[in-house]
Amino acid sequence: MPYVVTRSCCADASCVLACPVNCIHPAPGDPDFATAEMLYVDPRTCVDCGACTTACPVDALKPHTALGEAELPFLELNTNYYKENPHADRTPMYVVPKQRSLPAGELSVAVVGAGPAGLFAADELLRHPGVRVTVHDRLPTPYGLARAGVAPDHQDTKQVTELFRTIESQPGFTYRLGVEVGTTLTHADLLREHHAVIYAVGAATDKRLGVDGEDLPGSASATDFVAWYNGHPDRAHDDYPLDTERAVVVGNGNVALDIARILTADPEALARTDISDRALAALRASKVREVVLLGRRGPAQAAFTVPELIALSALKDVDVRVEGWPDGLEHDADEKTRLLAQLAARTPVEGRRRIVLRFLTSPVRLTGGDRVRALEVAATALHTDEDGTVRARPTADTQTLETGLVLRAVGYRARPVPGLPFDEDSATVPHEGGRVEPGVYVAGWIKRGPTGFIGTNKTCAQETVESLLDDFAAGHLTRSAHGVGTVTRAPGLDAWRAIDRAERAAGEAQGRPRVKFTDTESLHRAAQATAAVRA
Repeated sequence: MPYVVTRSCCADASCVLACPVNCIHPAPGDPDFATAEMLYVDPRTCVDCGACTTACPVDALKPHTALGEAELPFLELNTNYYKENPHADRTPMYVVPKQRSLPAGELSVAVVGAGPAGLFAADELLRHPGVRVTVHDRLPTPYGLARAGVAPDHQDTKQVTELFRTIESQPGFTYRLGVEVGTTLTHADLLREHHAVIYAVGAATDKRLGVDGEDLPGSASATDFVAWYNGHPDRAHDDYPLDTERAVVVGNGNVALDIARILTADPEALARTDISDRALAALRASKVREVVLLGRRGPAQAAFTVPELIALSALKDVDVRVEGWPDGLEHDADEKTRLLAQLAARTPVEGRRRIVLRFLTSPVRLTGGDRVRALEVAATALHTDEDGTVRARPTADTQTLETGLVLRAVGYRARPVPGLPFDEDSATVPHEGGRVEPGVYVAGWIKRGPTGFIGTNKTCAQETVESLLDDFAAGHLTRSAHGVGTVTRAPGLDAWRAIDRAERAAGEAQGRPRVKFTDTESLHRAAQATAAVRA
């Protein structure tokens, strides 16, 4: 009875460490770990002990006999991985980095950003005695995209926040929430108060399309739309024109699939999640019947992952259609194209909402005058560069899609960090192993760009913390740390736990995981009302 890794895999590799027979790959140290869409269990060597299920923070591992109908494709997916990647050499096994022998004295580190990258960095630091970590975030709530980015219909993935709850409960951990670097305090303030600073600020904005009409009302970024339905205080009170029968998402990564699912989902199913109340009301009144996802290139180059495509194909009462199959592309070239070919062969059901995965199509311009009324698109032709890169070129074959809502989902982009160098081309802070200079470090998307999954931040943070500890051991972090300044004291763990309790209590009354407070005033009020009560 082998265990199987399913869709919600976050790739943090806790299961790899727990497995006594090293049958879960790719593991940290494997060449393809950093780019893997998920981890896989080898059914030939799994001994059915179940240790991986205890370690997994998102319940992604199940015995094959417990798989639901929608999860059965993952059994084949796990098996096929080992046919192509035997991993015959199973030693040495991945182990937790050893506790470092550090110089005497306390090490104080500021982490800027309370998302997965920042919290994994804090966890790595607190493995070593004598380290104090203060995690800063401009919002009154931590967890970053795990709270405000993961789609509400993916509650299993959101279980990773329980791991973050464990991290923030460790001795030596402190929050300073509602504090923005560059406004409330400066980079110089952090360096004066701590021996070192790790920036894990993520990528808060998006890439633009660069086409005419992009700024018309009804054209928006997927980043903002996701923040809206997840109740992020910056965007929770936005309005979107859902009075249109067709919405178009430019891009075909996992975020685009998230949006397509949310726009076509049964609102009553969403009512059992932690979706924003305002977004839920808007979706209940929505007239959207079709969501078209545009990809400039072909199915083989689609940015979404196979696990998310499997989940999309399992949707009930929603048709998923595929358009724009390139000539000469085999239907079983790989797992992704095989699944897409199966979707393309399905017979549409009249009256259902539908998601259209349209390939070989590029946006040309948005039109409409007072608001978006249509999107002009062009068919694209593929060509391959000498280095093997497949590129798409628009042709003269154009078409107009009537729509009132166009969302661009062509990638996240980080903003410059005050006081740090910034590479405009990659939208990252230049570094070596996470080190910007001794005392200043980066982790997460501001370090490597918007790639990977929640768990990818764990190995990313490990590298950065190793660089920081190397500098501490070498005597490069010897300046005096004056401690947290009174001018920048801010709500901490007690305040966040008070918000958490209040949201969970409101959710329990409605049969939901939580009901989020979506404005800073409500968040501060919840924090102050019961902050004195210990979690």
